[in-house]
Amino acid sequence: MDIQLLAVPYDSGNRGLRMGAGPQALLDAGLQDALRAAGHRVHVKVAELPGDSWHAEIQTSFELMRMLAAAVREARDSNRLPIVLAGNCNTAVGTIAGLGVDSTGVAWFDAHADFNTPETTTSGFLDGTAVAILTGRCWTQLAATIPGFEAISDERICLIGTRDIDSLEGGLLDDSSVQVIAPRRLRSSLRPTLTAMSEHVDRIYLHIDLDVLDSGVALANRFAVSGGLSLEEMEYALAQIAERFHIAGISLTAYDPSADRDGSACKAAVSLISTAASLASGP
Repeated sequence: MDIQLLAVPYDSGNRGLRMGAGPQALLDAGLQDALRAAGHRVHVKVAELPGDSWHAEIQTSFELMRMLAAAVREARDSNRLPIVLAGNCNTAVGTIAGLGVDSTGVAWFDAHADFNTPETTTSGFLDGTAVAILTGRCWTQLAATIPGFEAISDERICLIGTRDIDSLEGGLLDDSSVQVIAPRRLRSSLRPTLTAMSEHVDRIYLHIDLDVLDSGVALANRFAVSGGLSLEEMEYALAQIAERFHIAGISLTAYDPSADRDGSACKAAVSLISTAASLASGP
């Protein structure tokens, strides 16, 4: 199939730093070659903001979301599968806007829930509000500036492998209808959760924050924690999702090469992207 790799090499408005270095590192590690070896045709586009402008985190992040929405829509119009390589998870807002929100569900693989709002966060990290933005709980005025974006209902979102949840964030989740599958419940809960989601969606956006993996398997970034998924469990989950839904788009986020001292996280990222792309292309 035709694949459009969309690299967004920014972390909190900073280009090429920390997790913003991840997209280029994956390209340098031969991601394109791995996809081409699997028979795919691969095209690459890198998001670039003007180098001489002021880059405030919130302003810059939403500008990247707007750029990404247009790029994803263009990929779809060209019959290409969009695969986003991004520093931050909040790029998902732009990706989903570009995919089209009608009948699109979200399988969110992440160690963290990203369900904070500006009122509940204690870190002030915009990325920790990504799913809250998707569901219309915060940053609504800025989200409305992203072409094609509409809030997604809770029933269309499932958090998978999530285990590091802030206390106030947990209260918001408890009051929501977003499904959360902890790593230890993957085998027992994933299939019934996907069945329930299928009543509301027929295609899926795969969001893979690399720190969903157990930190002993791969140290994706400085936010990585233990108790996560193995590569085998990830492959199981991806296969279950592909069995029920058309995969409309994929993101791999939050890979920080400086944390990956033995290269295992990079290798895992390339493997997961390749697996997800093959599942998206069908039998």
